[in-house]
Amino acid sequence: MSQKSYHILIVDDARDIREPLGQYLRKQGVRTSLAANAAEARQTIEQAGIDLAILDIMMPGEDGLSLCRWMVANTSIPVIMLTAMADETDRIVGLELGADDYLVKPFNPRELLARIKAVLRRMPERQYQSTHHRFAGWVHDGASKWLNHDDGREVSLTTSENRLLTVFLQSPNTILSRATLLDLTAGREEKAFDRTIDNQIGRLRKKIEDDPKAPKLLITERGDGYVLAVEAVVPL
Repeated sequence: MSQKSYHILIVDDARDIREPLGQYLRKQGVRTSLAANAAEARQTIEQAGIDLAILDIMMPGEDGLSLCRWMVANTSIPVIMLTAMADETDRIVGLELGADDYLVKPFNPRELLARIKAVLRRMPERQYQSTHHRFAGWVHDGASKWLNHDDGREVSLTTSENRLLTVFLQSPNTILSRATLLDLTAGREEKAFDRTIDNQIGRLRKKIEDDPKAPKLLITERGDGYVLAVEAVVPL
């Protein structure tokens, strides 16, 4: 992977964080743009070809979570969130919104660079999202993050929901553990009390199940994980 081919956006209201971090990344051969707030970030995103954004959650005005939500809905730019040590809830919300990874402050710039490389390495694997899948009366369009049902229903998916459903569609009728799902969708290991996947499953069920409380498509296998209990095919 050539770092010089990527353009990274750092969004943080703390000048003593964003500028030294930008200098460090540029020394590593990474093209870097800086933004002090969400407004500057939006302008940069609209004017420059950004390949990955690093967002601080706690910013005056529009915070990082709101900006992340906008980016997930309007761009395909991967996001790494920067959070304070005590902001566990914000970290979970960020991941549920579709952030690709997070890093807790204070952090080592070398670790952030490693996280950036890991997220960018996964980007080519996401080309599978252009594939359509049909299952249980639904047609999934991964590129647009939409589901269409034979009865006329249309459902929009978040980035995280879209990745999760795509993983299931690639391995139907296969039990996938929480750890496997987290690794395949976020590229990180499961930690104790991490309920990110459970929360995403719950939201996905509300969108595709006739009765989310008695699911027939996304089934829980107690102690093992989850399974998409239907056939999935690629339409001709």
